[in-house]
Amino acid sequence: MMGEQDLHLFHEGTHLRLWERLGSHARALDGEDGTSFGVFAPNAEAVSVVGDFNGWDAKRHPLARVGESGVWEGFVPGVHRGAVYKYHVASRQNGYRVDKADPYAVRQETPPRTGSVVWDLDYRWRDEKWMAARAERQSYAAPISIYEVHLGSWRRIPEEHHRPLTYREMARSLADHALGLGFTHVELLPVMEHPFAGSWGYQTTGYFAPTSRFGSPQDFMYLVDTLHRAGLGVILDWVPSHFPSDEHGLVFFDGTHLYEHADWRQGYHPDWSSCIFNYGRNEVRSFLLSSALYWLDVYHGDGLRVDAVASMLHLDYSRKAGEWVPNQYGGWENLEAISLLRRLNDEVRERHPGALTIAEESTAWPMVSRPTYVGGLGFDMKWDLGWMNDTLDYMELDPIYRKFHHTDLTFRRMYQYTENFVLPLSHDEVVHLKKSLLSKMPGDAWQMRAGLRLLYAYMWAQAGKKLLFMGGEMGQWAEWNHDTSLDWHLLEKPEHGGIALWLKDLNRLYAEEPALHVLDFDPRGFEWIDCHDADHSVVSLERRGVGPRERIAAVFNFTPVPRHGYLVGVDLPGDWIEVLNSDAAEYGGSGVGNRGRAAALPVPVQGRTHSLALTLPPLGALFFRPAPEPAAVIEAAQTVDSDVPDEATLQGP
Repeated sequence: MMGEQDLHLFHEGTHLRLWERLGSHARALDGEDGTSFGVFAPNAEAVSVVGDFNGWDAKRHPLARVGESGVWEGFVPGVHRGAVYKYHVASRQNGYRVDKADPYAVRQETPPRTGSVVWDLDYRWRDEKWMAARAERQSYAAPISIYEVHLGSWRRIPEEHHRPLTYREMARSLADHALGLGFTHVELLPVMEHPFAGSWGYQTTGYFAPTSRFGSPQDFMYLVDTLHRAGLGVILDWVPSHFPSDEHGLVFFDGTHLYEHADWRQGYHPDWSSCIFNYGRNEVRSFLLSSALYWLDVYHGDGLRVDAVASMLHLDYSRKAGEWVPNQYGGWENLEAISLLRRLNDEVRERHPGALTIAEESTAWPMVSRPTYVGGLGFDMKWDLGWMNDTLDYMELDPIYRKFHHTDLTFRRMYQYTENFVLPLSHDEVVHLKKSLLSKMPGDAWQMRAGLRLLYAYMWAQAGKKLLFMGGEMGQWAEWNHDTSLDWHLLEKPEHGGIALWLKDLNRLYAEEPALHVLDFDPRGFEWIDCHDADHSVVSLERRGVGPRERIAAVFNFTPVPRHGYLVGVDLPGDWIEVLNSDAAEYGGSGVGNRGRAAALPVPVQGRTHSLALTLPPLGALFFRPAPEPAAVIEAAQTVDSDVPDEATLQGP
């Protein structure tokens, strides 16, 4: 129930825990068990609760208006956990009558049914170790490699009419799969309730309810808990940019445009035929801020990936002249959305230390991932969609033409440290006739698989955190289809299993080598060795950590022609170990390489004192690190000899 302080904060736009006050809550009142209900409908003439407990009779259980607050509340005896209900709203205007799902319900019926369900959020979490270590595991200096998943199509059961796995069924297998590939995080396409499965969750109606397609709220908690206990972070897609116009949802909630703008130029999204939140309305701000914090608080989410941020920031997004309304200063910036996003990021940082906020922002809006106190939006990271588009455009070219588009590979360095970037190869790149990642590659089947391994190598060598959509690990030939399972049988084929093994080894190297992650967001951590060899379509780079020998040299040959005696400049003398080669036979390659190491010759090249004379495999990537200095090798051997684990340690817990 809403107290005086709650109402004040709600109308001020600063209430951050509305799920505890509005919605349905089973409890006892005056010794009688039942459920209290609360909903915001300021332009309603009357509101009542209808459900399976009263024959959906709008006259049986009316709610009472709380002063002039616009909130309606009431207690219904005998209504318990599992009861299905809606609010019958009778508007003051035009005789409008409608049954609405509860915006604050923590559980909804399984679509196509649209009722809300009285439920609790009780669960015994067992992820204390993960939560205690989370801030360090998600710091800017940590390796963060994200496996993006659509729960409904990750794995299905053929023997049961190809139904998707439930939250509990997928928990262990998803954890094992992602961890086995070396990922540090799983990112879930929106799990918030949505009426249309084909929206993948991006047309959200239940901003406080995980979709019931796969189980109960506690089942979803179990999934997150299992991933945490396996050592995997969980990032949740969250969609504050728009919502669908389904009648049972938020649209025209009390006979007026309560959550959305009334003016279609502000309240209608032409790209998705959906409604846009009125970010300037304080009660809407409280709703959205509470929703965001709810998923971090109640479900232990480790971060929010905020969808379509560009559409929130730009009043003229996807609009022609005359189809949008300027702000008070005549500009195209959505000042209310900017304010909301800054407040969101500040609140997440204060209330959930170590949790991440990541923006999908597709324009050059400045300082998206810079603190609010210096004028930024306050996100921790931003998707680098420019890198994704340039790189995929380049990789789709026949290698004979790549030399004419060499700068598509190298342009990123011009803006690389303007934001804290995540490099995404997401679900958006493998749908709508864009083809799968493997099918984008030119050439015959062998060259296509080599090209995909090369793409992953180039991505993992770049500065920034990584994200790959499910199916990419097995080299799917087909586009992603949300109605079917991934092609798991491909992993049984050596050539596709080799892609998964390559990805696993990339993730292992990324995590083990400080040079590849500790300075992801620091210009000291990246330097081109040679980015100008367009004629051969070869680039080389060096990643660096904070120690003098924390270095990785990476070389990429984007043609199917092996190159022998190719000089790559380095500054450290001695041997360099070939730690990864994408053309190794175990990955499905041809086995061209450097027999595991190369000596740094005192031949200056590319501005460096020494050089490696390398054999570059066709459509291949090589990773080298300097061999340990002799003194370091001796010291390491002595440490191993003096630190033999005892029997109890060997046995484990």
